[in-house]
Formats: sequence, structure tokens, C-alpha cells
Amino acid sequence: MSAHDIRSAVRPDPDQPLVDIADYVVDYKIDSKEAYDTARYMLLDSLGTAMLAMKFPECVKHLGPLVPGATLPGGARVPGTSHELDPAQAAFAIGAQIRWLDFNDTWLAAEWGHPSDNLGSILAVADYLSRKAEREGGQPLTVRDVLDYAIKAHEIQGCYALLNSFNRVGQDHVILVRLASTAVATAMLGGDKEQIITAVSHSWIDNGALRTYRHAPNTGPRKSWAAGDACRRAVTHAINAVHRGVAGYPSALSAKTWGFYDVAFKGKPFEFERPFGSYVMENVLFKISYPAEFHAQTAVECAMQLHSMVADKIDHIDKIVIETQEAGCRIIDKTGPLANYADRDHCIQYMVAVPLIYGRLVASDYNDDIAADPRIDALRDKMTVVENPQFTRDYFDPAKRYIGNSVQVFFKDGSSTEKVSIDYPIGHRKRRVEGIPVLLQKFEAAMRGHLPAHRVKAIMAATKDPATLDAMPVQHFMALFTL
Repeated sequence: MSAHDIRSAVRPDPDQPLVDIADYVVDYKIDSKEAYDTARYMLLDSLGTAMLAMKFPECVKHLGPLVPGATLPGGARVPGTSHELDPAQAAFAIGAQIRWLDFNDTWLAAEWGHPSDNLGSILAVADYLSRKAEREGGQPLTVRDVLDYAIKAHEIQGCYALLNSFNRVGQDHVILVRLASTAVATAMLGGDKEQIITAVSHSWIDNGALRTYRHAPNTGPRKSWAAGDACRRAVTHAINAVHRGVAGYPSALSAKTWGFYDVAFKGKPFEFERPFGSYVMENVLFKISYPAEFHAQTAVECAMQLHSMVADKIDHIDKIVIETQEAGCRIIDKTGPLANYADRDHCIQYMVAVPLIYGRLVASDYNDDIAADPRIDALRDKMTVVENPQFTRDYFDPAKRYIGNSVQVFFKDGSSTEKVSIDYPIGHRKRRVEGIPVLLQKFEAAMRGHLPAHRVKAIMAATKDPATLDAMPVQHFMALFTL
């Protein structure tokens, strides 16, 4: 931390975390085949999730220009639509699409989050720059460039999340989306290290959004567009640093009284478990089977296994015991009426009740018509959620990164099911061989559910071969998803 005198106007050296990000984004060369392979799947999965979100009017209404007519022909495109927008507004729209259904990738540690949220900024800026380059005879970015920036954005967000808990001070994890996206978007726009430091300092000065919109009693749909909002703000910071020459704030973190540490982080500097590399992309968690808050993914899998044993005996259930990690208890253990879609997909009891009854959990199961089934709330009232200390230990173990849950159903006659326990879901690194084919099925089904057949055919052909996909100019790739 800086020892800068609060009375002195002497400009201090930049805080080291700002410098480390700039050095990493500019200098680090990624040489991990696993990281690039995972990033490629992440890109497809995120776009698939975005297409699934197009079935929800509450999402679609956010995807156009900020005000009617504020379009930018030749600008950045929003997948699954005909919108052409300035890159900041396109970043918001793409970020909202990817995050809307809580079905994109996840990172769990001291802080939680969804690193593919950063694609909102990355794809918007890449498409804008590449279309501009094509018009002006320049060199467009390729999909490989997108993967490179995505790996770095994942790494920044994920490494900050390993030991620094923003939720413990009431801040939402999208603060790290804004941070990572600001850094890589500045580089994409041609920014040097000094300009990246400037842009990132502005990102920290923004402070953070309150995460009250993710928790009872205020849970609401802002959580579905909060990452898009962070992406939009990130692009604004990047543009200001590169094209406006705005001043930076070198001790934005460490300044006594007025810096982020003192104002928002209880005076504590950030801690880091590891230097930046490609660890986060290699270990990221995919949501493959269920659109559910990730701490409940294995609970849903447990409930699916129990469905056949309990579906015909719902009225005979006496109690249901769910064991989860400490984070699961704190985030998604929820009683009382659930007001909306966003309330339901952050309630572990709801996410267990639906598959016990129906043998499924899909995005539409959070809608009002399904939630009106009285059996769901009746089962919720019979559920007890408790922490399993071993699940918590395995959750924080860097060699495991498990997200364990168990579910057991007890009947009124004194009998019970077995306790079904699952340590990590299909989207975990340890289940990649099993999970990737399912991820690709999810992607293709999502494409077919929204785009015309000729577009789907072109997309499947373009994404079949990794080398061909990597070499594709971004503007041609994005055109495949445009209506």
C-alpha cells in the first residue's frame, strides 16, 4: 500500500495491483492449449446461453439502443438480433444476454462470479474494431484474439476472487467484471500500459454495486443485467483512457481515507494466491445441464436422481434435508414467498423441489405458471438446509474446487431414500470428458431454437474445426449470429 501523505499533492506511483494488471494484459503470452480449448468451448457456450435468453421478453427489451434511434450502422452487433450499436451499449446488451438465465460459466472462491460475462465487452469491442478495420483496409481481429482476451479477463476476475471477498462487504461480484473488462478493452483499443493503469484506476473509483438485488427481500432481475452494466462501464473507461486522454488516479486503491481500500474494503489491501497466468480458464466451471445458481448445481443433480423414487409419493414426504457448503447456506437458502424469476433461481429449495416433482429443471420452470404449482412451496416448507463442513473445506481447497451437495427425503411412514451426495457437477474440470459433448449439444439446441436454419448450418460448419474457427475474422464470426 502507498504511504502517501494525505496532505501532500505529490502524485504517488501507481498502486501495484494496477501495474500488475497492465503488465499481464500487455506482456503475458498464453501458451496453454487447455486454456485455448476451454476458452473456445466457453465462447460457444456463452453464445448459446445468449440465444436461450432471447425467449424471454424481459431480456429482449434491454438489447436495443439506450433511446430509440440511437443506433450505429457499421457498429457492434448484438447476437440473435438485427441491432447495430455503439460498442458500449452493445457490451451492455451482450453482457445481459449471456447472464440473463444464470446459465453461463462460473467461478467460485472467496468471491463468486461468472467470468464469461466479460464477453459482453470483448465481443462488442472486437466486432466494432474489426468492422471498422474492414472498411478502412486495416487488419481485423480474429476469433483467436477474442480467446486470448477472454483468457486474460477470466484470469483477472478469477484471481481477484480467490482470496478477496467483495460479498462480505456487501458489494456485488460484477465489480470484477468491470475491472477485467476495463483492462482488456483498453488493450483492444490500442491502449498501452499507462492507459490501462488509468482506465483500471477509474474502474476502482466507480466503487461497486450493492448486491442487495441478489438477496432476500430484494432479489430481482437487475442481477440479470448487472454484468452487462459493468461491461458497458468498462468500455466507457477504455474509450476515455485511449481516445480522450483522461487523467488516471494512481493511488485509487491505497489513498488514505479516500481510496477504495479505506472506503469500501475495511482498510484491507487485496491478497493474491497466485500470479496471473491461465489457471482460471483451465479450471472454470460450466453450467451445462441446469440454469441454476452454481452452488445448487449438484443439489439439482441429486434431486434428479431421487425423482423416480419420490415422484409418486410427494404427498407422503415428511421432510427433506439438504446439505450444502457455507456459501450455499448464505446465498440461496431462502424461505417465504418468491416474488419473481430472479428470486426462484436463487433459492436452493425451489431448485430442488422442481426436479423432485417434475424430473427436470429448465429456464421456464422459474416462470409464474410453474411456480403456481402448490406442491413446490409445500415441499419448500418441508426442507431443512444445513452446512456440511466437508463440503465447505472441499469448496475452498485449490486442488479440488468442489461444490458439494446432498439431498435425502424422509417419508411420513418412517422410511427414507438414500442420501444422494455429489461433490462436483458435470461442468467441473474433473468431468470435462463427460461434460463437453453435453455442452455442445446445449449450444446446437440453443442455436436451432432461435436462429434460421441456414444460419445454424453456417455456425455449425464454422465452429466444427478449431483452427478454422480461430482464424476467422471477428466481424465474419459475429455476422453468423445476426438476424
